[in-house]
Amino acid sequence: MEKRTIGRYDKADFPALHLEDISVKIDSGAYTSSIHCDNIVEEKEVLKCTFLDEEHPLYNGREYEFSDFDVVFVKSSNGMVQKRYQIQTSITLFEKTYKISLSLSARQEMRFPVLLGRKFLTKKFIVDTEQFNLSSKNKQA
Repeated sequence: MEKRTIGRYDKADFPALHLEDISVKIDSGAYTSSIHCDNIVEEKEVLKCTFLDEEHPLYNGREYEFSDFDVVFVKSSNGMVQKRYQIQTSITLFEKTYKISLSLSARQEMRFPVLLGRKFLTKKFIVDTEQFNLSSKNKQA
């Protein structure tokens, strides 16, 4: 598979989650990918949550339910280990849709609601930190 060049940040679509033009930060230092999630509740083996939050301009207030999810332990850059839920979904970049695992994380204090880590980037992309929005610039209207 030929690798595409991706910049330090971009915009992506998450078709299964009905989210479009979501800002993503490319983080080759992070192993896993994560998405900002709010109101995370596990009830009777069903995970319920909302993506983004009311402060985000693309927040839709929709509650999502997942019966297929995992619990993972993620070590942050400061060495703290967090228990997080992880879901499988899809992401569209450069007009191609890929499978992706996303851990659900409170990222309201962060500039980018989605972080794309090495596990997703490997074998698909080369990161050029001087570039940005390469996928969204090429998106068909």
